[in-house]
Order: sequence, then structure tokens, then C-alpha cells
Amino acid sequence: MRRPAKSPPTGRRPAKPHPVATRAQAARPYHHGDLRRVLIDAAMQLVGEGGPEAVSVREAARRAGVSPGAPFRHFPSRDALMNAVAEEAQRRFRAEIEAALAEAPPGDPLGRFRHLGIAYLRWAMKNPTHFEIISSRRFFDHDRSAAVSGDNAELIGMTERTLAEAFSAGQLGTRDLRQVQIAGRALVYGFVRMHIDGHLPRWGVGDAEVEQMAADIVDLFIAGIASHAAPAAKV
Repeated sequence: MRRPAKSPPTGRRPAKPHPVATRAQAARPYHHGDLRRVLIDAAMQLVGEGGPEAVSVREAARRAGVSPGAPFRHFPSRDALMNAVAEEAQRRFRAEIEAALAEAPPGDPLGRFRHLGIAYLRWAMKNPTHFEIISSRRFFDHDRSAAVSGDNAELIGMTERTLAEAFSAGQLGTRDLRQVQIAGRALVYGFVRMHIDGHLPRWGVGDAEVEQMAADIVDLFIAGIASHAAPAAKV
């Protein structure tokens, strides 16, 4: 006796992936969007957490969630990555100062200098390890980074021009403009170095009052160089 023929299936099982298609998917490169940007951000975080010595291409790759070899397409060496970190730190530093200058009183060069100096101190004290990179030659070759060197030169020039404008406007009580320009640079850089190197507690300056002390020394400097007829405006 013959068995009745089986009725055709009412539904179909999902087709198994074709071996060729599976291999093609596995070979597809990992897409991470702007990997260069992600690696720089990861390296910036490493600098903030452990200083410049904490940066490595491998650790930046791990933070970015990519294979150890993936970053080398963008950064063939640690020096290349550090150069990119320095450029980013300098960009953020410049943005802080430009934002402060946008709020400075018009027609008052000494007021602009005050805003510039306080912004310089504020950013450097909040980002000491990033400031260390762009202000020291120990961590990367400044001469090979046209972006960092050029931007740094522009900031120095901005400070010099601001004080030169104050001099021309009769706001300074001294005839030696160059001396004032160097003293202004020494003031902000020296205070930041005292903070970074841990000297301020010896002078009785605690963490809670560092930012106010920074503003006070800028005001003290301005009071010392200003002519009595044209005091700098406070904001």
C-alpha cells in the first residue's frame, strides 16, 4: 500500500546565509566615523588623567574601541599623536581667550588685557597637563608643528598689541613698553607654573581661592602699570 504524498509546507524556514556573503561581511572594515577625531579625544583624556606620559597609540585605540593597528593609518607614531593633541590643546586655549576678549569693554586696551590675562590663567589652571604640552618642549617638537607654533605666536602678538594700544592711548604710566610686555608675560606664565608645580600652598593659597588670586594679581599688575588718569575698567 502506497503512502499518501506529503502536502507541501505552508511556510518556509529562513534561508541560511550564503557562505560567500558571510565571508564578505566578516572582511568588511570596521566603520568608526571620524576615527582621527575619536583618537585625539581619547588621547586628550589620557593627558588629563595621567599627564603626557600616559599617552600611547595603543591605549588611545583601546579607549576608542578599535584594534591596536587601526590608529596607525592616521598616526604612524606616538609623536604624531602627541602633535595632534598639542594642536587640539592650543585650539581650546585660543578659543577660551577669544571668548573672553569678546566680552571685553570696547575702547579700553587695559580692560582687554585684563580679560586676556584672566582667561589665560583660568584655562591653564583648569587644564594643567594640556598647558604643559603646549608650553614645554619636553613632550613634542614645537618646530615641527606649524599650527601650534603659529597659534602660540599669534597669542603672544595679541598680548603685545593690546599693551601697545594701551601705551598709545596713554593708559600706561611708563615709557618702557617692551618691559611691560615682558613683565605681563612673566606674570601669567609664572603664576601658572607656581600652580602646576605645587608652590602656591606654601604661600597660603588654597585650591578654593586660586582662581580669585589669579584675577587679583592681574588687577595688581594693571594698577602698577596704569597711569592714574586712566585706570582699567573692571567687569
